[in-house]
Amino acid sequence: MVGYDGPIYMTHPTKAICPILLEDYRKITVDKKGETNFFTSQMIKDCMKKVVAVHLHQTVQVDEELEIKAYYAGHVLGAAMFQIKVGCESVVYTGDYNMTPDRHLGAAWIDKCRPDLLISESTYATTIRDSKRCRERDFLKKVHETVERGGKVLIPVFALGRAQELCILLETFWERMNLKAPIYFSTGLTEKANHYYKLFITWTNQKIRKTFVQRNMFEFKHIKAFDRAFADNPGPMVVFATPGMLHAGQSLQIFRKWAGNEKNMVIMPGYCVQGTVGHKILSGQRKLEMEGRQILEVKMQVEYMSFSAHADAKGIMQLIRQAEPRNVLLVHGEAKKMEFLKQKIEQEFHVNCYMPANGETTTIFTNPSIPVDISLGLLKRETAIGLLPDAKKPKLMHGTLIMKDNVSNTSGHRGEIKPQPPQGNSLQCTCTLPPQSFRLVSPEQALKELGLAEHQLRFTCRVHIQDPRKEHETVLRVYNHLKGVLKDYSVQHLPDGSITVESILIQATAHSEDQGTKVLLVSWTYQDEELGSYLTSLLKKGLPQSTS
Repeated sequence: MVGYDGPIYMTHPTKAICPILLEDYRKITVDKKGETNFFTSQMIKDCMKKVVAVHLHQTVQVDEELEIKAYYAGHVLGAAMFQIKVGCESVVYTGDYNMTPDRHLGAAWIDKCRPDLLISESTYATTIRDSKRCRERDFLKKVHETVERGGKVLIPVFALGRAQELCILLETFWERMNLKAPIYFSTGLTEKANHYYKLFITWTNQKIRKTFVQRNMFEFKHIKAFDRAFADNPGPMVVFATPGMLHAGQSLQIFRKWAGNEKNMVIMPGYCVQGTVGHKILSGQRKLEMEGRQILEVKMQVEYMSFSAHADAKGIMQLIRQAEPRNVLLVHGEAKKMEFLKQKIEQEFHVNCYMPANGETTTIFTNPSIPVDISLGLLKRETAIGLLPDAKKPKLMHGTLIMKDNVSNTSGHRGEIKPQPPQGNSLQCTCTLPPQSFRLVSPEQALKELGLAEHQLRFTCRVHIQDPRKEHETVLRVYNHLKGVLKDYSVQHLPDGSITVESILIQATAHSEDQGTKVLLVSWTYQDEELGSYLTSLLKKGLPQSTS
């Protein structure tokens, strides 16, 4: 639909589940809601032909300049964070991730990749969750109490992620307590998702992988497929139904049937967007205006227990600490909460943090590291004069930089990040690549390679000295003074009356207006700039009185 004709990179589980989710979305939008301007089943098939499946930690060379790498993100089956690298600049886009392991997936992980930019979700920018064990205990207690008094429990979930997490939790509890009340999950998507969890068992956590030989944790004994007619059955039951925010579908239908009975309970296990029925009842609303201006009175108990698979504030900070990015950009969150987290990130990590609104462009400046090959001859010359390199300190080397191919100014590379409405955020990056070939060689080698004649550039500084003696006597005093101070350097007094210290030349002339003042001309090449500056400052202090 958007006209993209390139490859689409996905992890193997995502490639398996994606067409099912897209087809389900199409059916709801086109077949049930009557939307006409939408993608077709054939478009989904054509789209999936472009998909290239990637393994975790596999570096994929997309083209000559672009490479990508996937990292485990937890969250849901197949979720991955991607590092995108062009030349020496890189961006990590997290997508949704979870830094806390749960009953069926491990925690997100990334190495110290030090990207120029980390783009992170911030759904729970100000939330720090309590102990997961306490939440699980509380959840099981509430479900058990409701079922014991003959009530029904509705748990709205999305097909992937929390459904499997809570199914495992209840399955284990029912087994341990030998409970008989039926548990159902809405058929279709969740059933298919469970099939893929069995198939991609290696993506789950260590405990599930260990027990896999004896028993697949996704083959539930106590949880059966749900039929719509079951909603009217008398007696207690627990139902997992989609979608997770009570904004449509089977979960909303069941909610409308059960809402009027105070024995029943609805448990919201995740985030609800403003405007959804889930958000309204969590905000305390007990009279809801439904379709056709019908008023639904909510008498059933409403509970919120965060089993969300998004990272909380602590998890986001943990990921930043692991990756060590140079800049951070927050997306997928609420402005006020993001602002608070932005300040925390800047204070703790001393990096720039951005939170652009949809449609706003943020410009990020980077300092690319450009690799340079150094000739063996130049290295030998540097070590010969006793300047052995220290791995922990920057090393200043004098030489000629030879650049091949397209030479461009590399000091101003920048990337642009532009979140696009209406849903999610997209990354738009522009960056000028540095030339591919840099070599640092000695000036002699450079001249030889390029076939050029040498032009020597010298810097000259004037130093005024108060000395009534004749010029040759002043030169002698300067020579003796330098010979005494610069014991490790070659100091020579030449027949023409000048002095040399290594390549530095010193000459004395009388001042045109004041015969008691002598002008010393100190001249050096750029290679001896440090020594030249030192000599100049030394001579400016004057000559000692005892020097003859």
